Amino acid sequence: MSLTFFMDNPVDRIRGISAAATSVRRGDLVVIPTDTVYGIGCDAFSPKAVAALLAAKGRGRDMPVPVLVGSPKTIDGLAYDLSWQARELIEGFWPGALTVVVKAQKTLAWDLGDASGTVALRMPLHPVAIELLRETGPMAVSSANRSGSPAATTAAEALEQLGESVSIYLESGVSGDQVPSTIVDLTGEVPKLLRAGAIDLETLRTVCPELAAD
Repeated sequence: MSLTFFMDNPVDRIRGISAAATSVRRGDLVVIPTDTVYGIGCDAFSPKAVAALLAAKGRGRDMPVPVLVGSPKTIDGLAYDLSWQARELIEGFWPGALTVVVKAQKTLAWDLGDASGTVALRMPLHPVAIELLRETGPMAVSSANRSGSPAATTAAEALEQLGESVSIYLESGVSGDQVPSTIVDLTGEVPKLLRAGAIDLETLRTVCPELAAD
């Protein structure tokens, strides 16, 4: 049975973070608030849990699951051959609504989908998400909705779409910014904007003037 915890209640928040962390370690799915929309997440290093996440969303392996982290320091354990532009963007916009696509460490035992040796990383600017991530470590997180349906802006909306496939729902009210994160590809010689989102191109170029866009 799914459980919902309300993050505006101090006691419920403590219980909810603990229950969510336990569920993630067990290989179950949880729904969490972020600074963009709500996310459905699991242990990034559990291929079985990631497969369950994709199944819950009705999504194929051709759309790999991004990974959320609780600290910028985590990135060196997850990525390699980071360019100076990557480090400048991370320093300038993390935590926040910037997702960076980087080369994944080849030694990592994970399967996020057909990612071709890359991983999409982000540190969200939301206290509940960061608190949980610091308990669990990196989590594979996608928007909390069925594929093709609107992204959930509350845990209640996520529950309507995902139901009992999720173990724990952390409700923190309406998400602050309902625009998705901006995605930048940093795997090539020139950084490239893949998706315009909450951080616009001109703002990104104040830190990374070389950023290319189609």
